[in-house]
Amino acid sequence: MHVDVFEKEVIPEQTELIATKLEFDDGQLASQLFGPQNQHLKLLGERIDVSIQSRGNMVTIRASEEDADKATLAGQVLTQLYAMLKKGKNLYPQDVDFACRVLERQPSADVGEVFKDDVYATAGKRTISPKSLNQREYLDAIRKNDLTLGIGPAGTGKTYLAVAMAVGALARREVKRIVLTRPAVEAGEKLGFLPGDLAEKINPYLRPLYDALHDMLDFARVQDYQETGIIEVAPLAFMRGRTLNDAFIILDEAQNTTPEQMKMFLTRLGFGSRAVVTGDVTQIDLPRHSSSGLLHARKILQGVKGVKFVTFDEYDVIRHPLVGRIVRAYDKYEAGKE
Repeated sequence: MHVDVFEKEVIPEQTELIATKLEFDDGQLASQLFGPQNQHLKLLGERIDVSIQSRGNMVTIRASEEDADKATLAGQVLTQLYAMLKKGKNLYPQDVDFACRVLERQPSADVGEVFKDDVYATAGKRTISPKSLNQREYLDAIRKNDLTLGIGPAGTGKTYLAVAMAVGALARREVKRIVLTRPAVEAGEKLGFLPGDLAEKINPYLRPLYDALHDMLDFARVQDYQETGIIEVAPLAFMRGRTLNDAFIILDEAQNTTPEQMKMFLTRLGFGSRAVVTGDVTQIDLPRHSSSGLLHARKILQGVKGVKFVTFDEYDVIRHPLVGRIVRAYDKYEAGKE
């Protein structure tokens, strides 16, 4: 691959631009890199706010002198994604945004190393892999520790990746069953207004866990596993008094547990089992004056052998690029009202 860096060119009646030219040596891989109708290049240009044009196997990135760092970032993204393609890795449109996130945060990062950790292949043959540095750390922590606590905002993949790790462990016969649970905080006041028996009333609170399962396994297999007890999805209250051996246990929405509930859950862990606890401490729905079990556990369990905390932030939020623009538009509007 040949790269010409930062050639200055003057466009009449426009500001002076800096052009970075990259030439890729494999035409077929370059076509995959650029995407259908240059879709990947368009996404990258919009994401970083630079002009990107292709001709044959060559790409020209243009930006003003004051935005030279944006051109550099675009070049890094294309170079690293091309290296991934040469190693046989598939490239999806969302990977362009993920690569930008990684390199914006850590310019020296190897995107291929972050993405290469294939966790599980879904029923649709799509491979689940980490898309940020913290997600990679999270997966490593789950493999190496009996208890991992993932704390951060919604959309960072905390639960989704944990479920993928659980399904993968089950497929490799590292565990005999999967137990997914979450507190039904709202149930105290609202269950009576929902139709059906207790199980049907509780089911809506467990829906996000089912969604993750059905994204990885076909519906018939999930149903079969549930009927045979290989997969159990239940509210946290159903965990009391049990000891779970040879299981992969996930507690979701842990910020809505009380300290007593958290202690009860953590002491369910049996031999051959591992547990993952996920939660967002900015979204606590407990009644006023009630303490969060997740915050309590974070104070008590720091430094305990076999326990690992992984903290996510806004860089780890996996969103469609349009969602990011919508959020920024709302933030700008709210700021203007102040």
